[in-house]
Amino acid sequence: MEKKIYCIILVIFVALTQITFAQNVSKVGTTAAKFLGIPVGARATAMGTAFVSIANDATATFWNPGALNLIRKPEVHISHAEWFGGLSFDFGSIAYPLGINGSFGTAAVSYTMLTMPEELVTTVDDPDGEFSGKFDAGSYAIGISYSKSLTDRFAIGGTMKYIVERIYNSKATSFAIDLGTIYETPFKGVRLGVSISNFGPKMQMDGEDLIVQKDIDPTIAGNNESINALLLTDSFDLPLLMRIGISWEMIKSDFNRLTFVVDAMHPNDNTESMSLGAEYSFLNELFFLRGGYKNLFLENNEGRFTLGFGVSHMFGASDFKFDYAFSEFKHLQNVHLFSLGVTF
Repeated sequence: MEKKIYCIILVIFVALTQITFAQNVSKVGTTAAKFLGIPVGARATAMGTAFVSIANDATATFWNPGALNLIRKPEVHISHAEWFGGLSFDFGSIAYPLGINGSFGTAAVSYTMLTMPEELVTTVDDPDGEFSGKFDAGSYAIGISYSKSLTDRFAIGGTMKYIVERIYNSKATSFAIDLGTIYETPFKGVRLGVSISNFGPKMQMDGEDLIVQKDIDPTIAGNNESINALLLTDSFDLPLLMRIGISWEMIKSDFNRLTFVVDAMHPNDNTESMSLGAEYSFLNELFFLRGGYKNLFLENNEGRFTLGFGVSHMFGASDFKFDYAFSEFKHLQNVHLFSLGVTF
């Protein structure tokens, strides 16, 4: 029965995606809130961002909300990375199973932030910014998620999030929905995952910085030359993304585990691509080594290899996890991502 359910939902996902994402060009740079596409969690990043089918921690709010129901204990996750151009990227989430072993599902809250330090305001009259003050800019999203198992092998979930992008005194806001499913196949160690992210209305910048002084008719003498006028900005789509992934636990024992993962991505603002990853754990899930390659086959791919490691240690009833990821870029600076997770 669960096979039929999963196949039906997968067909619906694919059909919606073909309608939503149909395009003849890559459309790079045509969407708002691009920070929503920055991968979260050092574990997932180190595995080449191929994570939709194995997102069994609190980062599932980003990768696949349907996989949240794989969490059996309350969990807190935070991660941080110094991004390009002095930007800082932060993510955090709290997942809480409802009922015994998540029998009533799993709920979660999360936040995503991309921020910059303050900069001087420079104008034609004040090119050095000595008298015009400072400004900053940033983007953030706050989400609420829920996942529920429909059978012992199949779960579905979703995230509702509020999105803000701001610069100085202007901002754009929107809401978005993420949907995801996870399926434990009859084949030992093989799991399938599907998610669609950032489905919502367009974003448009608005605010007092867009107010200008305008002479509505310069051909008329003696009229008011300083009428307040509002600059009208364009609206932009959110960065919709569909992921389909498969994972295989090739080796699994009390001492070690080796998992391979493959994700296929279909965005609305770029061409299709694939990401590959692997994770090797040893000493009974105490140490982890990870590697991957992101966005294979993507036109003008900037991303390259990823590497990372993790350590897990029990303190009483709590399990502390520290993860690190290195992400290589072709032209931009490489990124180091750090994550800390606690289950209790």
